[in-house]
Amino acid sequence: MPGRTLIAISVLSCLLVPAAVNGRAPQVAASLASSSPAKPDQSANLPEVEKLIVAKTNEFRQEQGRAAVKANPQLTETVREFAAFMARTDKFSHEADGRQPSDRARQHKYNYCVIAENIAYEYSSEGFATADLAARFVEGWKKSPGHRKNMLDPDVTETGVAVALSEKSGKYYAVAMFGRPRSAAIEFSIKNETDAEVKYRIGDEELALPASSIRTHEQCRSAELKFEWSEAEGQPQTLKPGSGDRFVIAKEAGKFRVRKEERGNEAPAKQEAQEKPINP
Repeated sequence: MPGRTLIAISVLSCLLVPAAVNGRAPQVAASLASSSPAKPDQSANLPEVEKLIVAKTNEFRQEQGRAAVKANPQLTETVREFAAFMARTDKFSHEADGRQPSDRARQHKYNYCVIAENIAYEYSSEGFATADLAARFVEGWKKSPGHRKNMLDPDVTETGVAVALSEKSGKYYAVAMFGRPRSAAIEFSIKNETDAEVKYRIGDEELALPASSIRTHEQCRSAELKFEWSEAEGQPQTLKPGSGDRFVIAKEAGKFRVRKEERGNEAPAKQEAQEKPINP
């Protein structure tokens, strides 16, 4: 249009809530751009934008060797409420409503193991076509290391996406939440059938299992299980536990060995208290 100046603004912010930090998320500084002028000329179809963001996110995940995430009704309800709040107030940060993403997820009955949130807003004085707006949000997140990490998190299984338009400023606010429910925690057990204490590692944590005992672990994130005994004690072993796996430590010819036990073949043993409770 002759004599018209086009104004376009893009702002992003992301937050990953650690799986077990007593339910408290780290603080993130807010990113806020200056007030935008007039309402855009064209309005995108927001339900379609949301569907496209989910689809494009899954395309990206699968391109990078990750499993697709599925839409979760509780996460969707959570992000819709927050996107609407930002659009209504034009406040932009993960704590814009005075709460953390984890607080909002819990309020909507999402019992999480892992939770992460990406937010962004887009503004153009000419407005956006539906596909263009979805692509801008997704491409912006893909190019930002923190947002990209959340999008490609291998341990999340579910998502919720919402986009809302501010009637006052004309900004489109987007919220994408990624989660793994507590019901999908990776639970596995280790049984020590020997007469000696055995040391092992899960990720960066070193643990010891007494003789003739069983310990059950619940992990929000996948991690390597390592047995690093000396050459005289046995061959070092590194395993990748899956939910429901049972590992048995035995001694053969004077050396330690670990095998994965088939279901239904458990032998009686002293039961220890469960380790690593999950703090949502």
